[in-house]
Amino acid sequence: MRSALVFTICLFACAAFLRAEPVRIRTVGIHDPITPVTARFLHRVMEDAAKQRDRLVLIELDTPGGLDSSMREIVKDIFASPVPVAVYVSPSGARAASAGAIICLASDICAMAPGTNIGAAHPVSLGEKTDKTMETKVVNDAEAYVEGIARKRGRDETLARSMVRDSISLSADKALAGHVIDLIARDRADLLRQLEGRRMSRDGRETVLQLAGAEVVPAQMGAGEQILNAISNPNVAYVLMMLGMLGLFFELSNPGVILPGVVGGISLILAFFAFQTLPVNYAGVLLILLALILFIAEIKIVSHGMLTIGGVIAMVLGSLMLFESPEPYLRVSWSVILVTVLATVLFFVIAVTKVMAVHRLRPATGREGLTDQEGLAESDIAPEGKVFVCGEYWDAWSDEPIAAGTRVTVEAVEGMRLKVKRI
Repeated sequence: MRSALVFTICLFACAAFLRAEPVRIRTVGIHDPITPVTARFLHRVMEDAAKQRDRLVLIELDTPGGLDSSMREIVKDIFASPVPVAVYVSPSGARAASAGAIICLASDICAMAPGTNIGAAHPVSLGEKTDKTMETKVVNDAEAYVEGIARKRGRDETLARSMVRDSISLSADKALAGHVIDLIARDRADLLRQLEGRRMSRDGRETVLQLAGAEVVPAQMGAGEQILNAISNPNVAYVLMMLGMLGLFFELSNPGVILPGVVGGISLILAFFAFQTLPVNYAGVLLILLALILFIAEIKIVSHGMLTIGGVIAMVLGSLMLFESPEPYLRVSWSVILVTVLATVLFFVIAVTKVMAVHRLRPATGREGLTDQEGLAESDIAPEGKVFVCGEYWDAWSDEPIAAGTRVTVEAVEGMRLKVKRI
């Protein structure tokens, strides 16, 4: 009887061991501006972490900021996540600026590596300039937003408001002393060691982190997300737009080529997607379109280079105006603009040169093609006779007598008769 009881207990223990869920920590690396793609990726990761009953979602952050709308989506996902979310600003030299700072404030646990900084969350208007009243409303809204987040997470509200109102930025030591973050860790291993057994309050309930022996599972963007994240770069979006316009121009100029049209269409669609995440100034887009029209007109109209010069000026100005933002990561770099403009201008200059060379060629067919052609007098021409020109026999006349067998050249064509003269 006793042995049967022991066997039953062992059986249940084995079953419980087999049913025990593995302890996992989901890690996410964000090292780019905050965009809709970033928000979509983090939403998917947090949903998956909740389904898999992970112990912790660890976001390793290094960002200059990003879009306000995307940041707010991430904050909502962090608040709604049943799995605790920790944000770790790393490695040393990294930053959590602007939208990144607010994401840090919203996390259950905020940690920083030595030599990192957080803050500078003053909202920046994208695209058109706003008036003073609108700017004040935007700043007040952002200030109230971060104040509510800091209060919910028990962080210093005064410093949180100053990050928005005064654009202050704090080092890791000052952020810890000011109760903006929870701890400083040298690396991921040190962070996880400090988090083991840590107590925290979530939705009015106390939670204890038990991470000992946890498997660290890195989350990666899918192929589609990686592509969309790459094209959200202003330089890539700009090049895609130029490729799209040039591709469609080639297809419309030479219907049936197909490849330029396909490449141009795909490039334009991807560029329009990227424009959703960037502060696009459509006056810049129109200037670039005008530049292409001027380049094309140079091929059709002899302007002695004036249309090309106008096109270069319009393209440079349009490229500079395309993405209006004080943030460098939301603007097209000068090097990309120069290379793209020079390549486009070089192409159209070559095209114009070829067209002008073709225009200078003498006609090879028709009435104009017969003029100045050489032939042979098949009979005496006095003043009319027969000549052999371009593989055909023609009726001909001349102002002077020409003997049969003499080399002649065509002076003019009238109907089906040639006027010739002796060579």
